[in-house]
Amino acid sequence: MTRLSVNVNKVATLRNTRNVGIPSVTRMARLALDAGAHGITIHPRPDERHIRRSDVSDLAQLLAAYPDRELNIEGNPFHGLVEHCALVKPRQATLVPDAVSAVTSDHGWPLTTMPAKEKHALARIIESLALLGCRVSLFVDPDPDVVREARALGARRVELYTEPYARAFASGKAAEELLRYCRAADAALECGLEINAGHDLNLTNLGLFLDTVPQVSEVSIGHALIADALEFGMAETVRRYLAVCARRVGSAGMASSKA
Repeated sequence: MTRLSVNVNKVATLRNTRNVGIPSVTRMARLALDAGAHGITIHPRPDERHIRRSDVSDLAQLLAAYPDRELNIEGNPFHGLVEHCALVKPRQATLVPDAVSAVTSDHGWPLTTMPAKEKHALARIIESLALLGCRVSLFVDPDPDVVREARALGARRVELYTEPYARAFASGKAAEELLRYCRAADAALECGLEINAGHDLNLTNLGLFLDTVPQVSEVSIGHALIADALEFGMAETVRRYLAVCARRVGSAGMASSKA
């Protein structure tokens, strides 16, 4: 079964519009975990426009009561992520090349074109996070060459950026886009990397993606899941996503680009 990590950033965004602590990020995370979510994802940014420093500590304390679940902290390693990880030592750290002004993550690491000096700095950070006990995942576009570079830098996982797939799915053109993800997944497995995926996945497009790229170990879903929770409630929403994560229709998808 593909594991589900619930991104609670949008809960924090709503909370931050008033100074009364409602909705509670930790309460919503607990509801997700009690409904079966395998982990919680947060993306603290320097401006604290959603997740705050205090949330990082509070959620780490919450996850300590769920030893079989994981806290995943994602963000730009050059903009404070390492400090958060040093403080709470999450099970997983996902490194994302966001600009400080970025509204949301919109591209993966350009590892095949990065200057050598920047790649060396990134490799040093990956090493330091590994020493903290973090499994390091790099957020990447579905490009086999980039995936191989991620392995060479010391990452243990890659998170495939799925917004291009979601956009293609919405326009009825998912098949060709999915081939890119199959090839990237094949490359990841060949070089010993595990695979995560995330960005704009939802109840409508998630099933086809997982049927087609069944190698995915974990999906991180936030925006759509929190929007669904406004309609169905957090617990029921998590159960619906878990049902999709457990679903497999082998003959309906392209399990590998080599098939």
